[in-house]
Amino acid sequence: MTLDTGNILMVGSILLFISIIAGKAGYKFGVPMLLLFLGVGMFFGSDGLGIQFNSPSAAQFIGMIALSIILFSGGMDTKYSEIKPVAVPGIILATLGVMLTALLTGGLIYCISGILTGVPSLTFTESLLLASVMSSTDSASVFSILRSRGLRLKENLRPLLELESGSNDPMAYMLTILLIQIIQSGDMSFSQAALMLLQQFAVGAVAGYLLGRLALHVINRLNIDNEALYPILLVACVFFIFAFTDLCKGNGYLAVYLAGLVIGNRKMLHKKSIVTFFDGFAWLFQLIMFLALGLLVNPKELLPVAGIGLLVGGAMILLTRPLSVWLCLLPFRKMSGKAKVYVSWVGLRGAVPIIFATYPLLAGIDHAHLIFNIVFFITILSLLIQGTTVNYSALLLGLGKVVTKKKKEFGIELPDEIKSTMLELDVTPAMLTGGDRLMEIDLPDNTLVVMVKRQGRFFVPSGNTHLTAGDKLLLISDSADDLKALRQKQIAG
Repeated sequence: MTLDTGNILMVGSILLFISIIAGKAGYKFGVPMLLLFLGVGMFFGSDGLGIQFNSPSAAQFIGMIALSIILFSGGMDTKYSEIKPVAVPGIILATLGVMLTALLTGGLIYCISGILTGVPSLTFTESLLLASVMSSTDSASVFSILRSRGLRLKENLRPLLELESGSNDPMAYMLTILLIQIIQSGDMSFSQAALMLLQQFAVGAVAGYLLGRLALHVINRLNIDNEALYPILLVACVFFIFAFTDLCKGNGYLAVYLAGLVIGNRKMLHKKSIVTFFDGFAWLFQLIMFLALGLLVNPKELLPVAGIGLLVGGAMILLTRPLSVWLCLLPFRKMSGKAKVYVSWVGLRGAVPIIFATYPLLAGIDHAHLIFNIVFFITILSLLIQGTTVNYSALLLGLGKVVTKKKKEFGIELPDEIKSTMLELDVTPAMLTGGDRLMEIDLPDNTLVVMVKRQGRFFVPSGNTHLTAGDKLLLISDSADDLKALRQKQIAG
């Protein structure tokens, strides 16, 4: 079956539905949902049920749109207060770490490519190109796995890993484009290469910050009667920031990530609804992106590259990634050795390397299909080995704990402009020892119980309302510390 305008909606809806069901089932067994999305695409692809999708340019376009949304959403969810302590090591990992990984992995590929049976000899530049495509960690994989598993990490590891994965794609992208140009032209001076990298970073950073501030100003000043249009307006801003930065020879991926940081850390109209919209939108595009990449690959072509894929993938997991991380983090003596081991381990490859692997295909580079298949194989290997052990390795190293997210009974949130804090609290027998009326419950000053849920029924209480064990209370207070102390007291009791 070939995808066309007549069947794409039917096929697409079926694939989305099956992917979500597979993701829900796989989550129980600790399998990354993104790996399952890839698997669904491969199962329905040309070597599976026969859906024909053979357009690297279409996959690249889908990936470009998806990464813009994913990186912007990730930046918007990241707080300055969280990344400030880890900004320096994060930026070093995202720049120097990527270059070291590419250089070390490229040298290894150059040494082994001509030795393995069925794998042609690659030049040093081609080896570096293959390594550069795989040199960055995947923001979609890291964001989704760290945020969906309920894993609470010590030593500021989560913001460090998210900062690295959200900001290291530009370096891998620039190295990929640079090496393609060198292969096509036959030569490029070191000064030209350095100037191109500097221009991409400088223009991307400046454009991301300034256009992010401009987008924020437009959203806050433009009075739109229909609240539902605000998220759509911001989507238009995201695509404009990416395209305009790219037109100015800057890095669009860096620009949208920084724009997300700028917008997410300032006041914005309808911020909660916009953040919720982008969270769902980012998941939709992650799903579409992994499905499209799964459809694009021919699984039969992965078998001939299994040997070099296992060698290079294993080396990246156990040697080149850890070595580059330890060299980059050497000056940061306060970071424990266990934390450095964990950062080395969470070097997840995902959709980004596969998307970057389409650039050599479209450029007509020799051995481009080999590069694409090796990258795809290593991505699957990384998600299988590293993606499934993110929680386990943190627990094994004593760097985190799994926190079960409590279901919200009331589903009420206050706008950011209101500084009061809300808390949902279960009534326990210990709370009723001094009396079961609401006025007899020991609560902090300036704290009100605004609603009670009892056996599925909601009502507004008064001081004389009799409470029973198992009631759910919705509290509001001017002091977040008081509510936090109340929650800790209940847990301790």
